[in-house]
Parts: sequence; structure tokens; C-alpha cells
Amino acid sequence: MTIDRRMFLKAATGAAGLPLLGSVGSARAAVASRVVVVGGGFAGATAAKYVALWGGPGVSVTLVEPNASHVSCILSNLVLNDRVQYSALNFSHARLNQRYGIELVRDRAVAADPVAGKLDLAGGGSVDFDRLIVAPGIGFDPVPGLETPALQAMVPHAWVAGDQTLTLRSQLLNMRNGGTVIMTIPKAPYRCPPGPYERACVIADYLKRKKPKSKIIVLDANPGIQAEVATFLNAFNITYAGRLTYVPNAEVVRVSFEGARRLAWVRDGAGEVSYGCDVLNHIPRNTAAPVVHQLGLANVAGRWAGVNPLSFESTAASRIHVIGDAQGTGLPKAGHIANSEAKVCADAVVRLLNGWPIDEPARMDSVVVNSACFSPITYDTASWLNAVFAYDPATRMMKRVEPSFGEAGTPSKKNFEQMFKWANRLFDDTFA
Repeated sequence: MTIDRRMFLKAATGAAGLPLLGSVGSARAAVASRVVVVGGGFAGATAAKYVALWGGPGVSVTLVEPNASHVSCILSNLVLNDRVQYSALNFSHARLNQRYGIELVRDRAVAADPVAGKLDLAGGGSVDFDRLIVAPGIGFDPVPGLETPALQAMVPHAWVAGDQTLTLRSQLLNMRNGGTVIMTIPKAPYRCPPGPYERACVIADYLKRKKPKSKIIVLDANPGIQAEVATFLNAFNITYAGRLTYVPNAEVVRVSFEGARRLAWVRDGAGEVSYGCDVLNHIPRNTAAPVVHQLGLANVAGRWAGVNPLSFESTAASRIHVIGDAQGTGLPKAGHIANSEAKVCADAVVRLLNGWPIDEPARMDSVVVNSACFSPITYDTASWLNAVFAYDPATRMMKRVEPSFGEAGTPSKKNFEQMFKWANRLFDDTFA
């Protein structure tokens, strides 16, 4: 079923999951409890904020995050074609402390004892917890040929927004007119299903406007486009015809260098074939962030963290919850749905601290999360995609609510304008 823009915007503002807010409005922890959150992105910052709000003065919340601010992946592709300033995507965690009393610890988690309720930090200290929420995002499989930090810096993935975003932008800016860009897409699941195809469009837009003799080759490890198929096929074959070449079933197995050129090697039958370029944006295969593996939580295919969707409590360790891109429920991995998952988790954590059930019929009906996103296609047009997922008691899994699924019929300038309104609402709900 295709839904219209008005229905999409209603869902994208966070309507999904709001019954939880009402049901927890009077929930105040009866005893002093300690909740520690690892990771200050869309999942972690939202969880910390809402546990503090809903738990009240009986709950102390600590956010463990090595960085003083979070750089949003949302809108970060637009840094590459100069539509968004990098500085606009940096969000300080200071407001979480100032407005909600959340303690900020600038450190990295390295080990956790769920029985003792102790989280060990890289700096040598530790933090006690009654409930631990882990929201560290993604990590990457190692890439043959890119074993050292210096080599990795020459081939930025920029799939965690930050310095690599600026490196990739600089490489595009300095590339000769007539050069070739290669971008790779990892096997699913990965962070943000439409994101790589969106980035291919943004880079193609930049080349079309600034370096018209240049081209981009997209090597996709998947058999086909993973989201918004019609929209991106139209963009690749018509909007950027002759400038963008899309190659499916092309998993990069290693990277090498030939002077100033980069070579991406793809397995072809019994051998390998190389694609040469001036700028290589290789996104390695995604997995849960290293700390999830260190804590022994990556029990889904050895890559992701299995959780109970009613609470996002780990199936590998009690009293530890995993939300955001690291979870292995099959839900999409993206900022908007991470924010939504965080509220379900915060609700459950406050209930569990009070000794209240999380599996009452009314609450199970309220466990709903929403995945919404906009994808820029050209310098001033965008598309959108939306889906709602609800808890299914029969399977004890999250199941997509089919009538909720929809996407933009065609990219438009109106969608491009709405994209910033959607992003700003999400930024405020997470960090303000």
C-alpha cells in the first residue's frame, strides 16, 4: 500500500510508540536505581533522556561516551555536495546533563559484569548499574589491503559520520575533472538501507554540477537495490544516465594501490577482477560495534545482539539491553528507528526497576516502532520511505505492519524541504 506525504509525516514525527508515553507518565521508580547507557547517538542519547524523564528522581542515569558531541549520520551525505555544513550536524551532550541531570562520563566501556552490576571503563575506572543499556552503533569487518590506520584513512568509508566524512569530501573536491569515483555497498544488513544509494546519488549530483567529465561506479555486494528500488533505478538509469554505473553482485574482497590510483577487487567466477579509480569510498561489511562483541552479546550470527523486543534486554545476559544499529531483531538499522527503539527500552527499564510486568496485553499492543527516512536524490529533490513495526505475541518478534509501509511516488522539492523539518524534530527529540 502506498501512503501519502501527510500520513508519512505523521508517522515520521514519532506518532508510533506514543501509547508508551501515556502509560508511563506516572511511572516513578520506587527505590534508588542506577541506569548506565553506553553510546551517545540517536539510540543512547534518547534512552538516557527518557529513562531520566520517566524514572524521575529515583533513578540516576549515566551516559558513557568518549566524545563530547555526536555527529549525525542523518543528512551527512549532503556534506559531500555542500548542501549541509558539517558543523550543523554536531550535537553536544551537555543539554542532557543540564536539563535532565544525566551524568556524562567521557570514556569507553570495555567489560561488564551483569551479576555484580559493574561496567569497566578503558580509563581504568568502573560504573555500577542496576540496568545497562548498550547503544554503540556499528563496527566493520577488516578489509584485506587496508590493515593500517594510514591506509584506512586513504580509503574512507564515512559510514560513521565524523572525520572520514570530511576526508571523503576533500577527496572529491580535489579529484581531477575526468576522474572516477568508486563506491561500494556491503551485504545487508547494514546501517540505513537506502543510505548507500542515496550517497551514490549525492556524489553523482556533485560530479554532474562540478566535475562533468567524471563518473561514479557503484559496486553492490547485494543482488539488487535494497530500498526504494523504483526511485533509485530511475535515478541511476535516467537522472544520472552515462555518469553512474551500477553493478550488483559485486562484493569487494580486497583493496590495493597502483600509484595514486585505488583498486577495488571483486571476485568474478574463479578469479578476481579489479576496478580502478581516483577516489574509493569502500563501505566494509557491517557488524555490531566492537564493545558488543567484547561484552559477549553478539549472539545472532556472531554479528548482532539478540534481544527480547518487549524490552530490548539481551538474550545473552540479563540486566543488559541493546538498542540501535547493534541489535539483531531484524528491524532496520537507522537513526529514526533507533530513537523509537530507545523509548520502548526506556519504558521497559523503568517498569523493570519498579518490579512491574512488561508483558501485559495493553503494553504488548503498545510496543510499536517506526522507521522513517528521507533520501536526497538531486541537489534539491528527495524521496521518503516509511514503515511501522509492532510486537507480535505469536512469534515474540517485531513484525512489519503492512498497511504502514510506503514511499514517495517521485522525488520532489517539497520532500527536500520536509526532510530538514523531519531531521530537526528528530535532533531535538534526541539531544535537546
